[in-house]
Amino acid sequence: MIRDLSKMYPQTRHPAPHQPAQPFKFTISESCDRIKEEFQFLQAQYHSLKLECEKLASEKTEMQRHYVMYYEMSYGLNIEMHKQVSYFFITI
Repeated sequence: MIRDLSKMYPQTRHPAPHQPAQPFKFTISESCDRIKEEFQFLQAQYHSLKLECEKLASEKTEMQRHYVMYYEMSYGLNIEMHKQVSYFFITI
């Protein structure tokens, strides 16, 4: 299952204005705000990945359930086929 990773992992999160003449100087408040924004972004990303993981886990469980069901049907048909073949050779 291939998904569009550009939605899950965006290339640019927070475009920062770049002014080559001035060095970047952040106040403590600005730094805290940026850290808070980054943390919120990471929390949202974690939440979406967690939901995706839970969805995949439930799909896996469903696939395993179907596998067991098909295996049991196949086994039952195989047994029935052997009975029919045995009965066919006995009657000949």
